[in-house]
Amino acid sequence: MDSATPAPPPAGAIDCDVHINLPSTRVLLPHFDPYWREHITRRGLERESLDTTSFPANAPINGRPDWRPDNAPPGSLLPALQSHILDHFQLRHAIGNVLNGAQVIFSEDLSAAYCRAINNWLQKEWLDRDPRLRASIVVPVHSAELAAEEIHRMAGDTRFVQVLMLSMAELPLGRRQTWPIYKAATEYDLPIGIHAGSSYRHPPSAGGWGSYYLEDYVSHAQGFAASMNSLVAEGVFQKFPTLKVVLMESGVSWLPAALWRLDKTWRGVRAETPWLEVLPTEIVRQHIRLTLQPFDAPPTEPQLITLLEQLGSDELLLFSTDYPHWHFDGDEALPAGLPDALRQKICIDNPLATYPRLRT
Repeated sequence: MDSATPAPPPAGAIDCDVHINLPSTRVLLPHFDPYWREHITRRGLERESLDTTSFPANAPINGRPDWRPDNAPPGSLLPALQSHILDHFQLRHAIGNVLNGAQVIFSEDLSAAYCRAINNWLQKEWLDRDPRLRASIVVPVHSAELAAEEIHRMAGDTRFVQVLMLSMAELPLGRRQTWPIYKAATEYDLPIGIHAGSSYRHPPSAGGWGSYYLEDYVSHAQGFAASMNSLVAEGVFQKFPTLKVVLMESGVSWLPAALWRLDKTWRGVRAETPWLEVLPTEIVRQHIRLTLQPFDAPPTEPQLITLLEQLGSDELLLFSTDYPHWHFDGDEALPAGLPDALRQKICIDNPLATYPRLRT
């Protein structure tokens, strides 16, 4: 392989982050139970868009030009997804993640009803129509008890392979109020997929609300670092030793420096967290994974190799296209300069090791 040329993923790759979008809220109506269907239509909520603003509709990054349908939101048409990535890249599986405001509605009951409807819709309209598709369980993240109920309800369908959360919620994700979600997930060997996104309760930047999309999008790396710190420091992985967490759309280059700082500080204050008996870096390398796109790769191949060495493990990265978002052109889903063995690990071996349900 010419290392100077970005290469497509090998046949049989597993795409760990594709976005399935609702064409409109109205498509969920058949998937609510009768009470909530009447409740929603009485209030006219089916006419409201619950799209998050993480990807503004008119932002170029929201949809690659050749992946944008003419009369529908990017990512909302199954035939397009099949043609653009499933068939084109000869994927074995693709894991669909629905990013929707349903997860962050203030009313916990209404949020849970919408999440149930989305999961029902995913089953009938997507998973039943293509055996290559897998999905994440959408849960009402502000009620850990209701989220756990939804995990129990959906876990019997093994095509759901992880639980979807957002990187910035009302509280840091390691806090004990959230632990019922992790307990339910581990009962079914489901990883927690933490995707870039916010509950809009707090600014994405520690310095407050920015003025521009550029600030918002780049600041999400801070949110992921904070989530990682919280999960490690609060002892989530000691309480749930089989739990895997996948950071989706976090970027990659922030991680080495964050781990160095975490290890250094832990050495000085480790008496306050006696459950952390090994370096935080070791915990992260055992339990946390990152999807590849958007890959904030350095500009040269030697720098890329240095970055990969700094990660300290060839098991951390999982292949993703982040379909339909625009993070690469053509077939250049993988950066130039990856050794063949690492391409195999990122595209096939690591996803299979991370998601047990993909192996059955």
